[in-house]
Amino acid sequence: MQQLSGLDASFLYLETPNSPMHISGLYIYTQETAPEGKVRFKQILEGTANRVKGIPSLTRRLKEVPLGLDHPYWIDEGDFDPEFHIRHVALPAPGDWRQLCILISRIHARPLDRSRPLWEMYVIEGLDNLEGYPKGCFALFSKMHHAAVDGASGMEITAAIHDLSADAKVEPKTVITRPDRDPSTLGLLTRAQINGLRQPLRFISVARNTVPGFAKVFMQLRRGDLQRVGTVPRVRFNGTVSAYRVFNAVSLPLEEIKGIKNAIPGATVNDVALTIVGGAMRKYLEAHSELPDESLVAMAPVNVRDTKEKGTGGNIVSTMAVQIRSDIASARERLIAVHEGTRTAKEYTNAVGAKTMTDYSQFIPSTLTAQAARLASRWGLVNQINPIYNCVITNVPGPQVPLYNTGARMLSNFGTGPVADGVGLFHVISSYCGEFTISATSCREMMPDPDFYRKCLMASFEELRDATIVKATPKRRSKAKDKPVAKRKTAAKSRAKAKPKNPAKTLAKNSAKAAPARKRA
Repeated sequence: MQQLSGLDASFLYLETPNSPMHISGLYIYTQETAPEGKVRFKQILEGTANRVKGIPSLTRRLKEVPLGLDHPYWIDEGDFDPEFHIRHVALPAPGDWRQLCILISRIHARPLDRSRPLWEMYVIEGLDNLEGYPKGCFALFSKMHHAAVDGASGMEITAAIHDLSADAKVEPKTVITRPDRDPSTLGLLTRAQINGLRQPLRFISVARNTVPGFAKVFMQLRRGDLQRVGTVPRVRFNGTVSAYRVFNAVSLPLEEIKGIKNAIPGATVNDVALTIVGGAMRKYLEAHSELPDESLVAMAPVNVRDTKEKGTGGNIVSTMAVQIRSDIASARERLIAVHEGTRTAKEYTNAVGAKTMTDYSQFIPSTLTAQAARLASRWGLVNQINPIYNCVITNVPGPQVPLYNTGARMLSNFGTGPVADGVGLFHVISSYCGEFTISATSCREMMPDPDFYRKCLMASFEELRDATIVKATPKRRSKAKDKPVAKRKTAAKSRAKAKPKNPAKTLAKNSAKAAPARKRA
């Protein structure tokens, strides 16, 4: 039996009926590499069940402390019911990308059953008409509660269910585990009382280690050596979220992302991702006549897990606030500004201490936090306070070698994340085998047009690529692509007069057409 950390438990306390707190991964496979060119659901069921045996995050369920007097506990049951957790669905014809996104949105919107280990996996067949993918593909969509895993530990579990070759043979696992005994109510109350008595001493210990750092940061801020993010503008994503979700994503060449990075001295791949998202949000809000003058601000989780903590599950992360410079029209200048902003944000985070948030999260009051989250959601209090962030952008790098599941080769991977009151847009950045993906999850009422936002992401990438990568042979523009450039000034002047009726048409006037999807082998 293991007690949740304050940070892990906070994802349970902040969960509301409209805001389930789980993270998910979407993996698309081709059956062409599988034995006999076919993968059956029974193979995936048996293979996955065998591989994840012994992974604590997948065999533990929650045990609440009576009256919420302390953080909950994980009770290891030693096993799980594969047929409950691993489910089988299929898209109807034609089985295209739009249908897949709608299905992912609906599955992601459903909360997990807290009486079971907090994860689910869906095998999705019928992907016969995905542009750029061979016919007959299937997908895996995994959901895991954020209280059990973060992005880094989730990738460790992903690695556990894959092979490095199509013909790898997996021997049946025999894992001997000793299930935890269900604690009594009296036992839990006794533990809560003891922990309550120890908390003041723990707080003194943490404060003694962190207060000198806070004092140093305060002095650096006064001298101007450090800078914090200024005013965060309020946009449509800073309201109260509904119970419904939307999902969409773009796939970009990793080689071109690295080329953009190399064009600006000192820039990183993460800077490029932030810049693309900043440009996309600029285009999206501008098309809806809602673009603020100030830069939008993103919350960027930072993995602070060291080598000793790998494989432990849970959340070991810090955060930093980054301006994504949506106030800058030039794509190249936006990247330069984002790079400077991330450098400053890292300096501030390092000065405060990367694990400070994790240390202080131990003192989160369980009952008070859960009740406050429900009341805030019910009364819409987030609409009465200044926003802290406008969106979340998390980077979870993936492997650059091919992965296989029951012989089927993974072609792409995407991700989804939780959206909550005040932060209704979540981006997952990932990479795999030369492919760079940006996935977006949002509230359906805040983003009723996710396909348009996908076009904004693609157009933002193309503008940044064209502004930074010098090509030996200049790209020829057709007359059809020259027209939107001529109309851009007219569209900018008319934006203040009337709200565009069709945002998709507005984007077509402001950017080149999205590049066709690449054929995946």
